[in-house]
Amino acid sequence: MQTARLGTQELHEFMQAHSIPGEILHLDVLTPTVQSAAQAVNASEEQIIKSILFLIDGRPVLVIACGTSTIGRRPIADLFQVGKKRIKLASPESVLEISGYEVGAMPPFGHRQSLTTLIDRKVLDLSTAYAGGGAENALLRLNPQDILRVTGAKVLDLLE
Repeated sequence: MQTARLGTQELHEFMQAHSIPGEILHLDVLTPTVQSAAQAVNASEEQIIKSILFLIDGRPVLVIACGTSTIGRRPIADLFQVGKKRIKLASPESVLEISGYEVGAMPPFGHRQSLTTLIDRKVLDLSTAYAGGGAENALLRLNPQDILRVTGAKVLDLLE
């Protein structure tokens, strides 16, 4: 069964419905990497945040961290009281099916289903961040505190 993709319009509608200030920037270039995204919006690589979907025994968990950092599996494993090997990176097909968005375009909220969300503490140090904007040529500019408010994310030190 082909899963309908969500895009910038659905993200915009979600933001309006939940009173999320922020702006979806439609860019002339694709932003598949942290480096290309930072260049496209003239921001530091630290300001680019990534939304990564993990499966823990098949259950989706969204992890949000600064783009240049490496997410450690140990803090996630400890939180869910499982071994590190039970934490798997979701496949691109699973990401699309679960979130509605493609890898590289996935925003930190507004997914097809409500996701358990973890956010690295360092993300909240930023006053402005850029996240997936629902398309490969779109970025969402926002205050990370709004991610916390909308998702109810658990704040952790998630980096290796």
